[in-house]
Order: sequence, then C-alpha cells, then structure tokens
Amino acid sequence: MRGPLYWPIRRSGPLYGLGLLNHSTHDEESLKPMPPKPQTRSRRTKIVLRDAKDNPWVDYKNVDELRRMMTPNGKIYSRKRLGTSAVEQRRVAQAVKRARFMGLLPYTSGTL
Repeated sequence: MRGPLYWPIRRSGPLYGLGLLNHSTHDEESLKPMPPKPQTRSRRTKIVLRDAKDNPWVDYKNVDELRRMMTPNGKIYSRKRLGTSAVEQRRVAQAVKRARFMGLLPYTSGTL
C-alpha cells in the first residue's frame, strides 16, 4: 500500500500555540499539486548552412562561427546544445578538426 502523496501538515509548535498562524490557511485546496507549466523553448538561429541541394555545409575557414560551436576550453558542443542533426554534427566536427590542423583554431584553451 502506498503512502499519502503529501505529508500531513503539523499543526503544533510555538507559533500555533500562540495563535500567530491561522489554522484555516491549510485546507485541502492548498494540498493539491500545481498544474504543470507548459514547456516553451526558444528558437535558436541555425548554425549550419545549406547549399542549393539542401545539404548541410560548414566552412572551416569561418572561424567566428566555429568558435560559437566550441566551449571556452576548446571542446565541440554536443548535438543537443547546438541543435544540429547527426549529419550536421559530423560536418561541424570535421570543419573544426580541419581548422585546428590549419592553425585557425587552437587545440586547447591555453591559446584561446
């Protein structure tokens, strides 16, 4: 057998004994759960560009856009954080690796 969803309110103590708290404020209505809040997400701007055939495209020479896809320590943000698909995330990773190899982006945060 499951217990109650909410613990009963303790109606004793120094404040109740002095009459400083009103007993009628804790009725059955106050014990009902709050309705869930609707979850709203903010729309982010798309980081990955598309070509004429609607293929994802990331330019490794565009260092400012690539820095927005990385943490301050130099790690690439996750798909969930960037809002990219799996194919787009692979293109982002490849572009960051190419920029690092060419010396446009640092490998670590020591040179950021």
